[in-house]
Amino acid sequence: MKIKIFPIDTSLNQQLKYVIIAARYQNKRWIFVQHKERKTWEIPAGHIEAGEHPDQAAKRELYEETGATCFTISPLFDYSVKEKNGNINYGRIYFADIDQLGELPESEIGKIKLKKKLPTKLTYPKLQPIMFQYVVDWLNDSLSS
Repeated sequence: MKIKIFPIDTSLNQQLKYVIIAARYQNKRWIFVQHKERKTWEIPAGHIEAGEHPDQAAKRELYEETGATCFTISPLFDYSVKEKNGNINYGRIYFADIDQLGELPESEIGKIKLKKKLPTKLTYPKLQPIMFQYVVDWLNDSLSS
């Protein structure tokens, strides 16, 4: 698997399959989610539905997976993942600053966790640390400028 992170390319919008949303709650802790059928943790993420704009998908997935009701969300980067068979999947990484969480809606997510750093037991351990670090670096750069 080969991962590339690059600036947002709107010409890729039709090829994007996934959104990943690094979400921070009240400027303090990161939100991670656990699928009902797994014991590992994930950054909130999901598929872009047919005809759906990536920004709409990110907002929908953030609510469905965390219960976030009041938030700001921004697209940060695009990414590609080249699999061993040569297939390339594209997605977009977002940052969400959540002010308020409501009830967790009925979905595949069983629970959420608030943490200051990335959990150790990850569902996608080759992908998530890279994505998360890009967001953390972006935040640090934004705060220092």
